[in-house]
Amino acid sequence: MKIAVPKEIKNNENRVGLVPSGVRQLSMDGHTVFVQKNAGIGIGISDEMYTEAGATILNSLEDCFDKGEMIIKVKEPQPVEIALLKPHHILYTYLHLAADKELTKGLMNSGATCIAYETIQYPDGSLPLLVPMSEVAGRMATQVGAMCLQKDKGGKGILLGGVPGVRRANVTIIGCGIAGTNAAKMAMGLGADVTCIDLSTKRLAQMDDLFDNRVTTLYSNNQNIEYAVLKSDLVIGAVLVTGAKAPKLVTKDMISKMENGSVVVDIAVDQGGCIETCRPTTHEEPTFVVDGVVHYCVANMPGAVPHTSTYALTNVTLKHARMIAKDGVENSIMSDEFLRKGVNIYKGNLVYEQVAIDLELPFTPLDAEKYL
Repeated sequence: MKIAVPKEIKNNENRVGLVPSGVRQLSMDGHTVFVQKNAGIGIGISDEMYTEAGATILNSLEDCFDKGEMIIKVKEPQPVEIALLKPHHILYTYLHLAADKELTKGLMNSGATCIAYETIQYPDGSLPLLVPMSEVAGRMATQVGAMCLQKDKGGKGILLGGVPGVRRANVTIIGCGIAGTNAAKMAMGLGADVTCIDLSTKRLAQMDDLFDNRVTTLYSNNQNIEYAVLKSDLVIGAVLVTGAKAPKLVTKDMISKMENGSVVVDIAVDQGGCIETCRPTTHEEPTFVVDGVVHYCVANMPGAVPHTSTYALTNVTLKHARMIAKDGVENSIMSDEFLRKGVNIYKGNLVYEQVAIDLELPFTPLDAEKYL
């Protein structure tokens, strides 16, 4: 198969779909790998390194889409990339369609087959291709939240861990999955008072055990969320419903009652956000203020640490890329039920039911005989 890795064009996105070791493996498997010029420059990977691994360097985005059958990316395609997609293409990347109707319709109109990293799911409910980026985003959420609390960044001027004789910051984390747990680890490590909120009592018990009862755990309901949010200096939204739009758990009314200079970080912004006042921002302009509360809502947070993120991502995406390249998309998704759950759009048809429900678009079951 002909595989192309374009340079990411989203704002301040320096990650890349494959590192040289991935290129080498796919080349050894007998496939042709194309990489756009300077695709890895943001993480210190030169074109020469890709060439030594077996890739052919292409000059432009258009060349990648023209020559590639499978397009391996990191972030959802931008309008100029959607325009280059054709029915024969397999797009393999993060998509997060449930929050973006225009993107979904554009991909459907392209006729391409689009496989989302974030919905490939194992029987235990885990999302293996989302895990490394959730780990990064969770740790970053505490990091950037602590920075935003600085007075020079618009915050109330409180140090997360305090100092002897002065109170430490109150941090509330909503959602105790991979991202939330990593956010809690960082917040605890910096000495904050941490409250963790989740719908699963089993998960809350695990958080108690993990942190030796040093965190406060609350069951997720409106009353508990409001109680925790109003006493917080930093709120981190880390809610994830697989393939679906995030529920709005922190309301505008709650935000209006928080102290001026408080901070909210919404990791779920790429799925629509779990904080009602959030809207996607970029690394160039990461924050905005609503009712005196600083909002950090960057939709590609791991893009700020692209070296760590890219290598972690290739570790988990390469397995399925090799499978698709070897057997073709149809054989791969029929033989691997986990990969099948990653298919959001098949030959222009929306085949992921939750996305269809959230966006009110026509749904076509993937196992329909006329498609497979």
